[in-house]
Amino acid sequence: MGAPAISDEPQWPRRAGIVLGAISLFATAAGPAEAAGCAFEPQGEGRVAGIIDARSFRLQDGREVRLAGIEPVSPEKSAASHVRALATMLAGRDVRLRGQDDAPDRYGRQPAFVFLQPSETLVQGELLVQGEALVSATVAHKECAAVLVAAEAAARQAKRGIWNDPSAIKNTESPGDILAGIGRFALVEGKILSVRQAGATTYLNFGRNWTRDFAVTIPRRVLPVFEAAGIVPKSLENRRIRVRGFVEARGGPRIEVLRVEQIELLGGT
Repeated sequence: MGAPAISDEPQWPRRAGIVLGAISLFATAAGPAEAAGCAFEPQGEGRVAGIIDARSFRLQDGREVRLAGIEPVSPEKSAASHVRALATMLAGRDVRLRGQDDAPDRYGRQPAFVFLQPSETLVQGELLVQGEALVSATVAHKECAAVLVAAEAAARQAKRGIWNDPSAIKNTESPGDILAGIGRFALVEGKILSVRQAGATTYLNFGRNWTRDFAVTIPRRVLPVFEAAGIVPKSLENRRIRVRGFVEARGGPRIEVLRVEQIELLGGT
């Protein structure tokens, strides 16, 4: 994009370690103490009667529940594996549901953070620490986000599940590979070459050809959220980041960022 660069350049706070320092908490599982960050208001209990897909299940009373805070990975490679992992963990088990909002999604499923009974083990944390899921880009609660991202980071460090596959994180130097996942949730890493503003959108550009290369977009309406966190996008220029979100095609591949937590600053330049 050819618009003038954003000029302010305060230092990015030391956010890269927001949850990575907690990796040791998840060496084996997300137990009660670690899962407390996601212990929202109770939304009921029940016994699991069946598994619907990689992140949803049915209770004996007929309620359908979707696991909040996580996303499934590439359906082509490992959907069956992730369904088996969820079935092994949940089939026939008693669970307690917790959440901030029990309004059903468009499929009538209740989103919830799910705790095995009587152990109070967080199911989302277990799936993440086994490398069977990814942390969603929509977790707004900071303590819960810290729990989930630390579990994901522990699996990544140990190369468990999906993290045993080098392609689990996409590289910005291969925009065609990213674009092949259009409409899917992805993690993408690379070095930001430039930060530009065009109209109501800030672009974090990872290449020089905006019609082909990968870019992160930040709508103007959410810039105050970044500023409140002490972050000005221009300060990311020449830094390596990991970004999570759904891949779109607008010229080249894009991920729209609406929350600060979607971006993780990596070491090195």
